[in-house]
Amino acid sequence: MPQFDASTIINLRDLGGIALAGNSAVRPGLLLRSGQLDRLDPAIDPAVAGLGIHTVVDLRTEHERRARPDQVPEGARLIVADVMAGGAAAVTGGQVPARLETVLGNPAVAEEHLGNGKAEKLLCDSYRAFVTSEPACAAYHLLLSALAGPGCGPLLFHCTAGKDRTGWAATVILMLLGADEATVREEYLAVNPAVRAAFAPLIERFTGAGGDPEIADAILGVRPAYLTAALEQMDRTYGGVEAYVRDGLGIPDDAVDRVRARCVA
Repeated sequence: MPQFDASTIINLRDLGGIALAGNSAVRPGLLLRSGQLDRLDPAIDPAVAGLGIHTVVDLRTEHERRARPDQVPEGARLIVADVMAGGAAAVTGGQVPARLETVLGNPAVAEEHLGNGKAEKLLCDSYRAFVTSEPACAAYHLLLSALAGPGCGPLLFHCTAGKDRTGWAATVILMLLGADEATVREEYLAVNPAVRAAFAPLIERFTGAGGDPEIADAILGVRPAYLTAALEQMDRTYGGVEAYVRDGLGIPDDAVDRVRARCVA
């Protein structure tokens, strides 16, 4: 599960090589995850150009897309799959993953809304909504449908930091392919160093202005509790990943078979 040394894409990772059931693994070069693509420049990142990305699935909100539009690789198609479409304001509505800079822009406001453990609680709420909300189900349906479609080619899915909406997408895909829970948790947590490095200036501004480092860590990191919240919600609502994908996301069994045939080595 290599992380690419890409200077113009944050947190770029290939799910290829991750162990699956039956001594199999994810096929390399087909399933890529990252943060936003607003600075993508294949001329500077030849390794990225060499990936041959054919499909990009953008999980961000309209606000995020407008502020930092994707630079899509030449020849690739772009699919917008807004996990938080129509959501309320950042802090009060649980849209923390989509408004990182706004949330951490004012230490006093952050302390009011996110202090004393409230940040972690809000992130857990957001993760439960990844499973249950109509926009999230529609967005993840688009992602898996693209992956199952003919001529998909190497597919990259991303949000802003590549950790929350993208982290849940990676978890669902890996479990569907046959990864066990320990493996998906390892991949989920592995993005922490890259995300913290990418957002170090934001963290420094926030803490330098008197912001609580615990709030910054809760917002800009991933924690086991976040993924646990989503997994427990999935099990409670659907009884497992197969039923969640079939009944919650509306992906038929034959499409799941095509995804497995394509992505399992």
